[in-house]
Amino acid sequence: MHLTQNYSTYTEENHQVWSILFDRQIKNLPDKAVPEFMKGLQKVGFKPDRIPNFAEVNERLKPLTGFEVVPAPGIVDDALFFGLIADKKFPATVWIRKMEQLDYLEEPDMFHDVFGHVPLLTIPVYCEFLAALSAMALEYLDRPDIIDRLTRIYWYTIEFGLFRKPGEAARIYGAGILSSVGESNLSVSAQSVKHGFDVQHILDTPYIKETYQSQYFCIESFDQLLHSLPQVAQAIQKLREELTPVS
Repeated sequence: MHLTQNYSTYTEENHQVWSILFDRQIKNLPDKAVPEFMKGLQKVGFKPDRIPNFAEVNERLKPLTGFEVVPAPGIVDDALFFGLIADKKFPATVWIRKMEQLDYLEEPDMFHDVFGHVPLLTIPVYCEFLAALSAMALEYLDRPDIIDRLTRIYWYTIEFGLFRKPGEAARIYGAGILSSVGESNLSVSAQSVKHGFDVQHILDTPYIKETYQSQYFCIESFDQLLHSLPQVAQAIQKLREELTPVS
């Protein structure tokens, strides 16, 4: 993938859209997001009034965890997606929604990919989990049924994960929630269904793309994600055996 982010082509409307979305979430998230996300925003140097320049972001990000942001045309196939992330390259779209699309998109744009994901790429243990899960997925590219199950792990952690320590309120670390004003309010409210983190439960739970999630899974620490990988691998191997037709 040789796409580049041609920063000079962004219009004033593009920057204005970023500014509106950024301002809205920066006011909404301090009491809802994990503190590591708010600190990550500062570490990567996002500006409230201008779309981030990937080259400048990478100068700050790469020394922290080895990850860097690479431009992508939009949704990419599984092989490219997991291959890039396993190599510590996070694919982010270079286009941003229009003014009339502030609250709904059919597919992720730059605000989701960059604002939602990149600040968390400053957390070493989170990045270790993300790269290792992606490397695991690369072993099963010939098995769409298995990829679907591994995508559920990604979906309910990296995209729509919540963080909740015993006796404390839930906080957000999933990028799909962090970039959505509506879902960031819903997910941590008493109206949402919250489960403890359970690998098998997640593998058995299909996810929703068209609207807000109907349920969320809560970790107690980022170390918990990393320590779950052997269990994920074991469960996936068992699934592979169960789902493989007998010849």
